[in-house]
Amino acid sequence: MLAEALEHLVRGIVRHPDDVSVRDKQLRRGSLLEVRVNPDDLGKVIGRGGRTATALRTVIGALAGKGGARVDFVDVDRGR
Repeated sequence: MLAEALEHLVRGIVRHPDDVSVRDKQLRRGSLLEVRVNPDDLGKVIGRGGRTATALRTVIGALAGKGGARVDFVDVDRGR
């Protein structure tokens, strides 16, 4: 559910919504949502001073509840 919500939010921000993918990784310390975007859109997703990324993390943290979730933004050119 969190991955779908985050993907929906990020697709609304970027210029290349088809390149957006969110992968949910379960780690020992909890859930990690890895967001992959087109390299041209990485700055738009992070925002000036990281404000957009912080806002997205806040929304996902509120949806996640007590367990929480970490969010990591990656461009699609970086190794999978």
